[in-house]
Amino acid sequence: MILKSDFHIHSCVSPCGDLEMSPIAIAETLAQKGVQLAALTDHNTALNCPAFAAACKKNGIACLFGMEVQSAEEVHILTLFSDLDKALAFGEEVYSLLPDIKNLPEKTGDQVYVDEEENILGEVEKYLITSTSWQVDEVAAHAHKAGGIVIPAHVDRAAFSLSSQFGFILDGDWDAMEVVRIPSEMNTLGYPLTTSSDAHYIEHIARRPFELDIGSMPLTNDDGTVNLETIRKALQLRPR
Repeated sequence: MILKSDFHIHSCVSPCGDLEMSPIAIAETLAQKGVQLAALTDHNTALNCPAFAAACKKNGIACLFGMEVQSAEEVHILTLFSDLDKALAFGEEVYSLLPDIKNLPEKTGDQVYVDEEENILGEVEKYLITSTSWQVDEVAAHAHKAGGIVIPAHVDRAAFSLSSQFGFILDGDWDAMEVVRIPSEMNTLGYPLTTSSDAHYIEHIARRPFELDIGSMPLTNDDGTVNLETIRKALQLRPR
């Protein structure tokens, strides 16, 4: 089975995300565009993942939960989980490592998290686009210990990437690497490559999906959650 996938999407809780990016709107758009497997990856929080789970279930989309963690070096790293509780717990840990810089909605954007009916549950106090105290290798280590998948984001971009912050692609405990296009013009060290939308607006969802070939491996577990071991193995079959 080949799955049309998008592992990098922001919702209305990301200050750079449009307020129209509710989990419901995201899931409905994914379904319209034929995406079968998707991840919600807001900046340094997973608070909109419960609503995303409900919305994806209604729209027949297999979903992963996570966030785009910003390391101490200002590198963006996708951390993905199939278990919602594990994603939320990891999100709480990441949030505790952010500096105590208050968000100013009128200047930097709203950070609202919602329920499955788009009712606002609250607004995140700390500004989310700041760095945790974890270095890149620590992000990977902690995410893997928590049972997640780790993918450095947009490694070939000129900001918030391995190449922009280090000047090269850093070797590490990565399950794959996200690039803007394949083949990449950079030396990605032979890691499996993905592309994703990094959507902040509805019209950007699924603009750069990738195909994940899971063959005859099971997509879901008995409890309906995505089988993360299947995703790990399938990522190894991606172009390099």
